[in-house]
Amino acid sequence: MTRRLAEVAKKVGVSEATVSRVLNDKPGVSENTRTAVLTALDVLGYERPTQLRGERSRLVGLVLPELQNPIFPAFAEVVGGALAQQGFTPVLCTQTAGGVSEADYVELLLQQHVSGVVFFGGLYAQADSPHEHYERLAQRGLPTVLLNAAIEGLGFPQISCDDAVAVEQALGHLVSLGHRKIGLVLATPDHIPSRRKLAAARTAAARAGVELPDAHIEHALFSLEGGQVAAGRLLQRGITGIICASDPIALGAVRAVRRAGLSVPGDISIVGYDDSSFMTCTDPPLTTIRQPIEAMGRAAVDLLASEIAGARVNHDELLFEPELVVRGSTGPVGPRG
Repeated sequence: MTRRLAEVAKKVGVSEATVSRVLNDKPGVSENTRTAVLTALDVLGYERPTQLRGERSRLVGLVLPELQNPIFPAFAEVVGGALAQQGFTPVLCTQTAGGVSEADYVELLLQQHVSGVVFFGGLYAQADSPHEHYERLAQRGLPTVLLNAAIEGLGFPQISCDDAVAVEQALGHLVSLGHRKIGLVLATPDHIPSRRKLAAARTAAARAGVELPDAHIEHALFSLEGGQVAAGRLLQRGITGIICASDPIALGAVRAVRRAGLSVPGDISIVGYDDSSFMTCTDPPLTTIRQPIEAMGRAAVDLLASEIAGARVNHDELLFEPELVVRGSTGPVGPRG
């Protein structure tokens, strides 16, 4: 008990006596100090006293699938900063292979009495994955916001980049450069954003008079290795332009082109998705679709804060416009076209 008092007092910058008054629910402590002490208790991993467990902390769970893809740390930085500005402390939860699952993190966050949760790139976007932990959040009435497209019926506010517009921009760019043999490397078939991209690509291709048969569609994990394998298959089918579902997949496609003795963009043009960090530093710099992470992240936090404050929030999906960023990985159709 003494050690706990000392650690919490040091973190908050108050006396141990003040911490003791908060933990014993005694008067004589300002609301700001009381909130700071309870938040410090949660951050340090100490269990709240029984009489205080029913109250939510000022913690907000930020659940990401990984940190290797640079788009996720970029998102975490935006959301974490916006949460701090509104007086919340973000708790970063990232999954690892064979480690703590998304469902496990949800249970841990509920035990910590968090005020809300923000998900980005979670299992909510995969139709064939388990979704019972989202039902737990809904049953608890815990404010929750999802970033990017989810399966139907979860009942949470959604902030999404417009996948249809993204693919229309990418395909239109390649068509304008003379490409007619265009392929797509998407995520797994049950991935909702990828389903939207595929539907939009078929519509845009038909409008442009470009064929997009099933043989021009490949699915891969969101990784450089996955992109390399999938792009290698497309190259065997005479593709001259490839639209990818993420920047790491696109970099894998660049590697596949070079392993085949071809060049980017002389023989093959490649378009990524996200405009994550260092895409200007690749060889060649990557043409990609930029997600408006800053605007999306801040909108997610605003929605969450409104829900936490008790406001009624519209659960309709909010779509944000992406931007085509043209760099060196795309060019006029080459001799393969």
